[in-house]
Amino acid sequence: MSDQHKVLISVAPVSAVPHKIDPQAIAEDVFQCYQAGAAMVHLHVRDENGALTPDFSLLAETIRRIRALCDIIIEVSTGGVSELTIEERCVPCHEDLVEAVSLNVGSVNLGQAVYRNPIREVEYCVQSLLDGGKVPEIEVFELGMIHTVRQLQEKFGLKDPLLFALVFGHEGEMPATKAALDHMLSFLNVTFADDAPLWGYTQSARKDWDMMRYALELGADSVRVGFEDSDYLDPETRVDTNAPIVARAAELVRETGGRPMTPSEARALIGIY
Repeated sequence: MSDQHKVLISVAPVSAVPHKIDPQAIAEDVFQCYQAGAAMVHLHVRDENGALTPDFSLLAETIRRIRALCDIIIEVSTGGVSELTIEERCVPCHEDLVEAVSLNVGSVNLGQAVYRNPIREVEYCVQSLLDGGKVPEIEVFELGMIHTVRQLQEKFGLKDPLLFALVFGHEGEMPATKAALDHMLSFLNVTFADDAPLWGYTQSARKDWDMMRYALELGADSVRVGFEDSDYLDPETRVDTNAPIVARAAELVRETGGRPMTPSEARALIGIY
């Protein structure tokens, strides 16, 4: 078992569609995902109606309920399409309950919206997460963002290994195809040839597991699933909780010769101490 490729399964359990936020229900769902093989949970700072907000109080309650049940890694987003200022978006960088944060490094069309991340704001976010002692997971939607990360690493001294989340499938950005993933990985490997970066696969609007399997076959270090991206278990089946999706992802990891990481293994890999 020690020779198997270990994969970090991250779950993003909360749909971006406006809805009532129930901290206890989220915590119980996350605990079931943890039992099914998830090592990290990806959350956003939302109000009781699901809208993004700088008010951390409801998320703090949710995290405390999760932590009472398990030791899953707590990652909170600094992004999302909203009218929040970059200072408001970076609130998670300064919260003790948070271990890791997502770092968005460029702007992109997402559906009918423009996901704005101008470089000044990106650099503010990098400095904030470094000041707060958070580990970044770098979300990449387009090829040029990989080059931007290299520049950020040189300017701010971001520590290796860097963890990239390669994101596919949103309308307006990289499609969820083998050619697109091959393209991204080729440039990632050339740009960080001496640094052995970690990379993961995220797919919006996923209905089947074909591309997730392909990413794992190529050696993905992480995969993200959950209602933020898709509630489909297969093309005909949508589910009411995230645990069945995580369980299928864990099964897929094993089918491709790996095994899901534990939270402690994932912390050691990405440098959470």
